[in-house]
Amino acid sequence: MAPSLLLHGDAGGRVALVTIGADPPARLDRALARDLPAEGPAAGLSRSRLARLIADGAVSRGGTAVTDPAARVAPGEVLALRLDPPAPVQTPAQPIPLAVVWEDDELIVIDKQAGLVTHPAPGSSDGTLVNALLHHCGGRLAGIGGQARPGIVHRLDKDTSGLLVAAKSDRAHAGLAAQFAARSVERRYLALVHGVPDAADPRLAGMPGVSFEPGGVLRIALPIGRHPGDRQRQAVVGGGRAAVTRARVLRRFGVPPCAALLECRLETGRTHQIRVHLAHAGHGLIGDPVYGGRRRLSAAALPAGAADAAAAFPRQALHAATLGFVHPVGGQRLAFASPVPADMAGLAAALAGDDKG
Repeated sequence: MAPSLLLHGDAGGRVALVTIGADPPARLDRALARDLPAEGPAAGLSRSRLARLIADGAVSRGGTAVTDPAARVAPGEVLALRLDPPAPVQTPAQPIPLAVVWEDDELIVIDKQAGLVTHPAPGSSDGTLVNALLHHCGGRLAGIGGQARPGIVHRLDKDTSGLLVAAKSDRAHAGLAAQFAARSVERRYLALVHGVPDAADPRLAGMPGVSFEPGGVLRIALPIGRHPGDRQRQAVVGGGRAAVTRARVLRRFGVPPCAALLECRLETGRTHQIRVHLAHAGHGLIGDPVYGGRRRLSAAALPAGAADAAAAFPRQALHAATLGFVHPVGGQRLAFASPVPADMAGLAAALAGDDKG
């Protein structure tokens, strides 16, 4: 197949000439996605982005626009793909401090502080991670979906701390999204919870969708969707999206044990997944104002002041501790770790009686 060429166009836009290779897919959008150049601004455009470009008349052959994503193509055919400069977004760039763990031209990994919302939404129109990334990246964003914005491929709740990756280019966004969809991204969370999951607990043994795997790993495989009575919450509901969470006890607190430090691993990534699954299993996160209920730890079972410290903890005790994935452009395996933040470490120390303050 002849190489695709990249030409400069008018008004800052550019045109990629894409040569269709042998045995092309039946649809234009699929053929373009397969045969896009490996380098340049057209590299890695998603099929949905290509479909929008086709519908907007940005793809042509022989000088005539092709506006049907399902149009047929032939081997050796040359198509012109017009790429306008990324459009500015209305979201303001704001100088919010960020803990940058890794950054290159394609992506950025952030160690997000608790209290920072990931992206603008009703009630949080600014002061978010996206606002911070727009300021931090400045003119270095290549554009996602035709707009100069960071590509958010996964989220952390406002009061969950830890590692998060965002794309800076269309091809990185597509590559990362594919890995999350394939469930190949490694994510490990640390959580402080009420009670201690135990395979010997008859309540858990009789709960549908809940089981224990070798090594005492709690597996929760239950669908998650909108709470039927509260649109702001998620819940285990029939007809929800499939979700699988695994949790392993790292440490028990209290005599008898009444709290635990868990290592949680996500097979899927649903909204509030860990919080919903653990609460459903009777082991809600300490400090969770939405799913934790009014449950209190036993003061008699814990060191002095520990139960009060848990009751006063101001957020859900959840931290995204590790993140691993394949670089969507370079191909190398990347792995990152974030230490437990001071507030969770202090609570764990109080529960264990190690608090020297």
